[in-house]
Amino acid sequence: MHYNCAVMGPILLLGPQRLRPILDRVMADLGIEGRIAAITAGWQEREAEDDELAEHLSGRTVNLALYRRAEQVFESDPELAAASHERQGLLKRAQELYRLRLDHSMAAVRQLMQRAEETELLEEEVSAAFEVVRRLDDGHLERVRKIHSGFEEMWMPLERPSVAEQRTELVEVLSECDAVAVAGGHVAVLLNRLRLFGFGELVGELPIVAWSAGAMALAERVVLFHDSPPQGFGNAEMLESGLGLYGQILPMPHARRRLRLQDPNRVTELARRFAPRVCVPMDDGDYLRIDGPAAWAEAPVRRLTAEGKIERLGAADEGRRTRGSRSRRAE
Repeated sequence: MHYNCAVMGPILLLGPQRLRPILDRVMADLGIEGRIAAITAGWQEREAEDDELAEHLSGRTVNLALYRRAEQVFESDPELAAASHERQGLLKRAQELYRLRLDHSMAAVRQLMQRAEETELLEEEVSAAFEVVRRLDDGHLERVRKIHSGFEEMWMPLERPSVAEQRTELVEVLSECDAVAVAGGHVAVLLNRLRLFGFGELVGELPIVAWSAGAMALAERVVLFHDSPPQGFGNAEMLESGLGLYGQILPMPHARRRLRLQDPNRVTELARRFAPRVCVPMDDGDYLRIDGPAAWAEAPVRRLTAEGKIERLGAADEGRRTRGSRSRRAE
């Protein structure tokens, strides 16, 4: 899917907002005084429970209700609903198969990194092992893109009356808003709804403020991660392409709670695997602004390094190109 987003406003990525909300201050810094379109589709059935968000923004929010709108689309368009369900089944199966291969590839990386020697030969083998994982990640993304593109070419959802009707209403609501706030929740559900309604085209030049899963969904790639899930240690997994509204930065929300940042090997593993993208842990109070080709941090936002360190996001990183192309891919 291609979004024709030749001009966009700034994108601001925030740390989690539940315990230390800064959304109101960020909106004030942007000079936003009017209505704010809220997207809480990642909360699924709890989408409408946005009282705290509305109160935090002084009652200026209008919920776009993308989750509810999607349910209405599927109810009125059973063919599209069935096709969407089939696509989700294919994506789930692809993720399961990818995960099996990933487990073995990451085991090799860790075994090599744990060897107590510093030789050129070992480093060559470690680099080769990381390259195997990167190729696996890239191959999985390409497989997922083909599933999405096949669905888009076959069903052209944006042109179906069920979707077009909802988009017409969304355009009208957004025309009266000064910014868009994209909350977190279930990232796959959120991304699915954003794609269904062509979020990139709808938002136009409005500033976007996103956090948690919202920040992840807007990136070029969506990575799932949790070092201490209930079922035991888990590998970071490539889920799929995000909307691609910005590039190079790979946001990692709730990093202190989900990642073993005190483990240099784990930090190195993440930084090397996802290079050249910059792994940016986003925690309470963090605030990163992306505007055109540059990004800069309003709070001491950090990055993971290949040396196993956590450093302040520096000038070299802030100046790297962070936006996607003018014709943004959102497979």
